[in-house]
Amino acid sequence: MKGMFVAGLFMLLGAVFVQASEEPVVIGDVEMPAVESSMAFKQVEKKLGKWEGKMTQGLTGAVIDVAYEWRVTSGGNTITETLVEDGVEMLTTYSDKNGELVVQHYCALGTEPIFRVSSVSESELSLALDESASDLHADHESFVTSMQWAMQGSDGDSMLFTNTVMLDGQMTKNTALLTRVK
Repeated sequence: MKGMFVAGLFMLLGAVFVQASEEPVVIGDVEMPAVESSMAFKQVEKKLGKWEGKMTQGLTGAVIDVAYEWRVTSGGNTITETLVEDGVEMLTTYSDKNGELVVQHYCALGTEPIFRVSSVSESELSLALDESASDLHADHESFVTSMQWAMQGSDGDSMLFTNTVMLDGQMTKNTALLTRVK
């Protein structure tokens, strides 16, 4: 009986959360315009919460601890990703512009690459460097060139993350298996 009560409470709270996210955003007396999110933005929303795992660096084979947290901000218009790789914190933002997902990564390499969607499906999102928006040069800068997330399992609580990085003129690929912790 107690278990049914707790399950019912969680269902009610989940319904309240869903309803609250569908209500208009109001600041003072001004109602913000409704947001129409792209399929890619909705794919990022599936990652909301905290994730942890291990990343294997392609260049050296080192295995490091990683943690990611995705949060909605700006009245539902932007998702921020705070990522920590081996104790080093970075930030990535996700927002739609003219119906297309635009991603900017503030990297520990000292660069700020901008990405566009290269493919999206119900379980996968792939991003590629937007060279027209990112003035980065492999001959004298290191930067992330692509990112991909593939949701795994039926519960959506694990995913495979891969990225490619131009590091000192050499392309390398990193892979992490992540599990939702919150």
